Amino acid sequence: MVAEGSVVTTAADVGIVLVSALCILCSYRVVKGPTVPDRVVALDAIATNVVALAVLFALKTDRGLFVTVSLVLAIIGFLSTITVAKFVTEGDIIERREEQQ
Repeated sequence: MVAEGSVVTTAADVGIVLVSALCILCSYRVVKGPTVPDRVVALDAIATNVVALAVLFALKTDRGLFVTVSLVLAIIGFLSTITVAKFVTEGDIIERREEQQ
């Protein structure tokens, strides 16, 4: 009979390999384009895959610290995607108002 821990470890190993392959495929889209929005979506997918890798690694090693790391990575990935999308659409990230006197 197979122990439950080894099944989780094996599933995490398979998941890590698959998500790593997806990161490589997304990096191809980041390099080749063809448009800037395609590159932004690919970078967002890579950020999501890195979060998935951190969670899978947390499952494999049985350490909760990597879940916290994945949450921080998810927040950073979300904010960076919003920032790049605003820059692509508006050409400016922070709008500065000129004071009128």
